[in-house]
Amino acid sequence: MYRYFLQPQLDVSNNSLIGYEMLIRQQVDGKWVLPKDFESIPIDIQADLIKRTAQKLRLKIGSVSYNVNQRQFVDCTIAQAIVTAQTQIYPVKLILEVTEERTDTDVSNQQIIDQVHFFNDHGIQLSLDDIGTGINTFDHIKPILSHASEIKFAMQNFRAEGRAQEIPDNLVFWKKVAQDYKLRLILEGVENAEEDAMANDLEIDLRQGWYYGKPHLFKL
Repeated sequence: MYRYFLQPQLDVSNNSLIGYEMLIRQQVDGKWVLPKDFESIPIDIQADLIKRTAQKLRLKIGSVSYNVNQRQFVDCTIAQAIVTAQTQIYPVKLILEVTEERTDTDVSNQQIIDQVHFFNDHGIQLSLDDIGTGINTFDHIKPILSHASEIKFAMQNFRAEGRAQEIPDNLVFWKKVAQDYKLRLILEGVENAEEDAMANDLEIDLRQGWYYGKPHLFKL
């Protein structure tokens, strides 16, 4: 059995909830765990869960975010299921977060750009997740930036790579990228008051992390 855990995304400038990131979990031996292989989860199950979850949230929030890798983003079957889900959850906006994960199949920037146009026609936005780590480096995603709506900086990725000391300088860089390309910038992985204060100092208002709310099971 699969369910989504939700983590709130906040705009601290007015203390408002702007949306939720949906994190899929699998029930194994009575416990909710990360699935071992996300790509093995049937897309119809995921799409149905998106629909059922978002429909219950539709009067509370403006958007829900959903993770895909580059290969999944350009997959026609997945795209059609996601478009169907979007029509069923309107007026909640569906945002696809394309992660830094490397896949067995190479995906060209043009494939992603073409798919962005397809999704835009159906009111679905592109978010480039995990910027600065994995394959989502500036040089790699630069051709795509003007087609995106949002970028997300995941501090937990930098910590996992032993690069925590690089976070402040990288945030300054990516904040300028967001301004130059007119993108939303969401800071992920805020875990304590010190990191909250750092985000205040850098004037990054859109945030997500355990400091504001842990992922919680959404009961259907």
